Amino acid sequence: MPDEDTDMFQIGRSSEAPIDFVVMDTVPGDKCCEGNKVLASTISRFACRILADRNNPKISRIYAAGFDSSRNIFLGEKATKWQEGMDIDGLTTNGVLIMHPQGSFCGGDAVPGIWKEVSVGGGVYTLRESRSAQQKGKAVEGVSNVLQDGTLIDLCGATLLWRSAEGLAKSPTKEYLESLVDKVNAERPMCPVGLNTLVIPRKSSSDTDKQPYVYLNCGHVQGLHDWGVEKGSNSRTCSMCFKTGPMVKLSMGIEPAFYVDSGPPTFFAFNPCGHIATEKTVKYWASVPIPHGTAAFDSFCPFCATPLEGHPGYVKLIFS
Repeated sequence: MPDEDTDMFQIGRSSEAPIDFVVMDTVPGDKCCEGNKVLASTISRFACRILADRNNPKISRIYAAGFDSSRNIFLGEKATKWQEGMDIDGLTTNGVLIMHPQGSFCGGDAVPGIWKEVSVGGGVYTLRESRSAQQKGKAVEGVSNVLQDGTLIDLCGATLLWRSAEGLAKSPTKEYLESLVDKVNAERPMCPVGLNTLVIPRKSSSDTDKQPYVYLNCGHVQGLHDWGVEKGSNSRTCSMCFKTGPMVKLSMGIEPAFYVDSGPPTFFAFNPCGHIATEKTVKYWASVPIPHGTAAFDSFCPFCATPLEGHPGYVKLIFS
């Protein structure tokens, strides 16, 4: 029914008219699928809907599932449903999970919260035993379906980050992030082997003699050279500390919405993709468990969705 007090935005895999934001599966490594199509997507066609309060724009609530073109809630045949009094509630087949951060997301003190599942009616429940289990979780008191700055929404195949206008106003701008790169480049870091000046690119670029690389086991930044190459493997020996391990090219993560602070250019890089960000930002995302598969959780680089490797999943950069 029409509602004069709210605006509704629907999210899902379907390209039908009632869906406002079509969401495709996220492919790790910042790559597109073959033909831009996923053979078997786990994202619901009508995954979720967000209702924004017209009288108080700071309040937006999330609900599982969405309304189809006949104005009925669309749920799959295998979706869990139950009746409470006169009302019927339910969960989408693979679930809509939310995680509110604890603390201010862009205040530099945020820590990940606990994942919960949201129902068609906006109720909040503990996670099911597995992603599509028939038995719903237990109702959770004191946790709301009101989205907060930094709330993560997992649709089983894609994870969305909700940012508020107030939060984004405190976030670094693209220009600020580029200025951090310029500050480091102005110091003219050098490759200790090739003795050439290195330049951190603002985005991933083709190899040049100025492209910096990082040894993921020690953090030393150098250029691309043939010294210390282990024949028949991807391992290289660092010319500074002689630790052996993988080496990857560096590029700046230029997406302001992912940053949890506007810290100084004490750069850290995600392992194994080499995306650079501020210390607090890298450490925050390395501590966020993103739902993966039917019951697993992994940490990912937010810039390219590559699963992090090793512990702690990042390395501090050491320039010469």
